[in-house]
Amino acid sequence: MTDRVDVRRDWEERIYERSDSSHTDSYLPQPSGLIASSDVGCIELTWDEVDGAIGYLVECTGKDGDAFLLRHGGSDVPAVPTSSFVVTGLDDGVDYLFRVAAVSAAEASSGNWSRQVSATMLAGSATPVQVSVGASSVVGQLDPVWKMVGSERLSQLLMDQDEYGNDIGHEFHEALRIAHDDLGVQWVRAHAIFHDDLEVVQRGEDGTLSFDFTKIDTIYDLILEIGVRPVVELSFMPSVLASDPSKTVFTYRGIVSPPTDWSEWGLLVRSFAVHLIDRYGLEEVRQWPFEVWNEPNLEVFWSGTRDDYLRLYDETALALKGVDANLMVGGPSSAASEWVEALASHTRRADVALDFVSTHTYGNLPLDFRPILDEYGYEGLPIYWTEWGVGSTHFGPVHDSVAGAPFVLAGYRAVAGRVNALSYWVVSDHFEELGRPPRLFHDGFGLLSVGNLRKPRYWAVHLAANQGPQGVEVRVNGLSAAIEAQASRHPDGKVDIILWNGTINTEVMRGDPRLDRDVELTVQGLQATAYATAVAKVDEHHSNIVTHLPRDSDWPDVLQWEALRRADHLFIEDMGSIRAKDGVIDLKLALPHPGVVRVRLVPIEVLL
Repeated sequence: MTDRVDVRRDWEERIYERSDSSHTDSYLPQPSGLIASSDVGCIELTWDEVDGAIGYLVECTGKDGDAFLLRHGGSDVPAVPTSSFVVTGLDDGVDYLFRVAAVSAAEASSGNWSRQVSATMLAGSATPVQVSVGASSVVGQLDPVWKMVGSERLSQLLMDQDEYGNDIGHEFHEALRIAHDDLGVQWVRAHAIFHDDLEVVQRGEDGTLSFDFTKIDTIYDLILEIGVRPVVELSFMPSVLASDPSKTVFTYRGIVSPPTDWSEWGLLVRSFAVHLIDRYGLEEVRQWPFEVWNEPNLEVFWSGTRDDYLRLYDETALALKGVDANLMVGGPSSAASEWVEALASHTRRADVALDFVSTHTYGNLPLDFRPILDEYGYEGLPIYWTEWGVGSTHFGPVHDSVAGAPFVLAGYRAVAGRVNALSYWVVSDHFEELGRPPRLFHDGFGLLSVGNLRKPRYWAVHLAANQGPQGVEVRVNGLSAAIEAQASRHPDGKVDIILWNGTINTEVMRGDPRLDRDVELTVQGLQATAYATAVAKVDEHHSNIVTHLPRDSDWPDVLQWEALRRADHLFIEDMGSIRAKDGVIDLKLALPHPGVVRVRLVPIEVLL
């Protein structure tokens, strides 16, 4: 227990320390056209886009005259990716001032500010939100950006029971299978494939190195057999290669120092790639992204400098490309979206391969890195957010809450068309960075609990993954508070409309009744004369497994487990058959904050 406490204290003291200071100012033009619109419980800001911007800072001046960046309750990146933002959590009846600035890098903490505008949050009853759907107006194929998911290190697949009797290896494997079968997950990204517990590297008495990939083979066999491929995060440093093996992170002591001999790191990577190709075949391994390290911009994950990381990247890329030019290598796998420009600039200048960019953010929507990549000649380069989630704090206050459900859907919508994968961190509460779960519902990072119960945000991913493949036209009219919508069509004529009410502001993620809304939904362009109609709900009282275990129970007893299994399903309300009048159906829905609903319309002819 003392060791766990020491590791956690070290983590909390150093997690915000950077390997190299990288904060800067942005000198893009000031945004124009800023408008603030007042609504009940929120203020909606919109402005004109700025060329070259990857995001925008939003500043608020409060009733005491103090100005502050809206960090949304503690997100690791203050900028938001689009030219609109819904401000929540402020006091009613108070005049606030707002201004925005465009930024060209995640590290930017200031920029050229727009003019200020004022607005006041309204009190009273909100006007119903009007949502209209054109069921016959196809706008494109939906991109399954949820096809990648994060996980704790894959060596958990080889573990037995924890101290509470939970079967780690079996349940973790089952979590990945569920994610594949139900959510369409195709890749899993995890830490520590070179950790010493996998016994990858040995040094003989004569100083020569030998490699044994047997345990990695076992791990990869287990995930490949269920249809999931690895994102190969090349970390941590094997102790026999490390320049300082005492530099570690997490309870399992992943070594975070650079190598003593850079050529030995290159030899390890090259030998690993050759082995993988020999075992799994060249065409298979060409589909695996090789990601260089994890969050090297944080001191807790990398004891070297940024230049040391860039050398690590170079050595890795040269080793992989020396085996096969079509193996995919990328990075910087950074925390808080940093170092992307540094890596793009370096690889272009040094003529080193960069096949994809990867980075992370928590508590916010991912920034748009296309302007940076375009600037360095990387137009169309794949972008993988290999870690993304509702919060970055271990055992944080919002991980098990309903707020994660609309957050997930907002993220998927925000990155549509500009990101190749948005990987939720993580798939399972079987997680050990700062110690194994102390109770069933402990605000863990997982979509699935220990025991593979589905949390509210799991159901949000499920709704996204099981919607129709064709996106159709949807409009949210007028002031919409924090409500967003997506509509789709299935090949058999079913129509899905997903609506969500949420915010990235963790200060109101437990819910703000001022943001509860009634929705008036109109679906046009329907082809059948009648539709079987069902409404799925995810909110505090529906599809929320956490409420089914008494708060004073750390772990369920046998009867409680049985009750939890019975409750582990998506709540769906059957609305019966509804006739379409001239191809139109109207529905009225209540959408609490936070909350998600999915309306599914099934042509009656399909059921006959």
